[in-house]
Amino acid sequence: MQPSSASLSYDYSVAKLFTYTMVIFGIIGMLVGVLLAFQMAWPAFNLTILGDYAEFVAFGRLRPLHTNGIIYGFMLSGIWASWYYISQRVLKISFNEHPFLRALGYIHFWLYVVILALAVVTLFAGFTQNKEYIELIWPIDVLVVVLWVVWGLHIWGAIGVRREKSLYISLWYFIATFLAIAMLYITNNLQIPTFISGYGSLLNSVSMYSGTNDALIQWWWGHNAVAFVFTSAVIALVYYFMPKEAGAPVYSYKLSLYSFWSLMFVYLWAGGHHLIYSTVPDWMQTMGSVFSVVLILPSWGTAINFLLTLRGQWHQVTTNPIIKMLILASVFYMFSTLEGPIQSIKSVNALAHFTDWIVGHVHDGVLGWVCFSVMAATYHMVPRMYGRKLYSAKLIDIQFWVQTTGIVLYFTSMWIAGITQGLMWRAVDDYGSLLYSFIDTVNALHPYYVIRGVGGALYFVGFLIFVWNVIKSITSGDKVEKEPVAATPISAS
Repeated sequence: MQPSSASLSYDYSVAKLFTYTMVIFGIIGMLVGVLLAFQMAWPAFNLTILGDYAEFVAFGRLRPLHTNGIIYGFMLSGIWASWYYISQRVLKISFNEHPFLRALGYIHFWLYVVILALAVVTLFAGFTQNKEYIELIWPIDVLVVVLWVVWGLHIWGAIGVRREKSLYISLWYFIATFLAIAMLYITNNLQIPTFISGYGSLLNSVSMYSGTNDALIQWWWGHNAVAFVFTSAVIALVYYFMPKEAGAPVYSYKLSLYSFWSLMFVYLWAGGHHLIYSTVPDWMQTMGSVFSVVLILPSWGTAINFLLTLRGQWHQVTTNPIIKMLILASVFYMFSTLEGPIQSIKSVNALAHFTDWIVGHVHDGVLGWVCFSVMAATYHMVPRMYGRKLYSAKLIDIQFWVQTTGIVLYFTSMWIAGITQGLMWRAVDDYGSLLYSFIDTVNALHPYYVIRGVGGALYFVGFLIFVWNVIKSITSGDKVEKEPVAATPISAS
């Protein structure tokens, strides 16, 4: 007879460790992001008063640290904390029963910490590959591959010893994340270390691709890093935590099946929209645009499945703050997966490309969809991992509205800034001469950069409230006598 989920003694040790790194890199990544936003608004924030050390806080040095810290520090930590929590429950196993899975989890975490430390040091020192979302130098890339293999061994090992025959939807998305990133990361990181040719540093390398081919491979990775880190792994989280919090089953198994396979097929071919009006063959640009527009269907199918899971449970929006966060995340997922395809249409892209509208699109997806999903997942896991209620519902509500206000200020300012940029760059007089100089556009955009900085600062303040609430929940929350089945318990506050 199989043990019930309630009778298993789950091992949360590795999940807790990844939760700590999620909090740490959330603070670091968002703080650096706020500094970068204010650097765009006011030159004083470039901190030239530091003299020779000012280069370490210059925009070009900090920007890779911000993107890598948020994507591979904050997001991946949240995703992996959730994996080590979710996998035991949906597979009906406990890592306490399987020492090799527990050991793999610790190896996974500590290798991850080493890589994060090396990434911070090298990025601060200015060592990069100069490729978007994949700046880490080749020796660290080798460690990343080893790290990914360790996670893969854990995934297949856990599935191999499972008691539950069926694989829940979340596991499909975790598996897709592992397989796709493994293929894409290695392909895009095929590098030749420069020391092999007798020149250059041991830490430097050159891509095995060149010109247009390099651009194609880069954005095959760049867009699919979004697809399989920002999207598929986060969908895995919401497919587990939304039904658990609502105490209701997923709305439609068939819809989850259709959405999964169509998302897997379509997303892989949408990266070409980053190269519209470039030297890439026109048919590839068109393919990128078409697949991007088609991508609306599986994305919205997934989001609708999330929202309809709450059928008959919508009253929980007023009583369960975690449900409210997951609803907002789902809405922002719909919003950003509509906005992106619109921007990929050639006529729209002619106006939008290289403008701040693209920056706004990235951030409404990351801040609204990914970060809210990860924070909601953390709020669900903490009481069950530590046996304590959440510290304060009031703080969650304050955090929710502070961060929502910050997101709205951020993306609306970038919309207006981006469209203003595009129109000013294209404006010509009767003789075909440009009406505006570059400095004219800088002056016109200054108010919107200030608003973006304020919006980012508000979001960061909300994140600090989240961190405080998590810490207080772990240390001071009322003890839970019995693990709740559905809605997360919250201390009287």
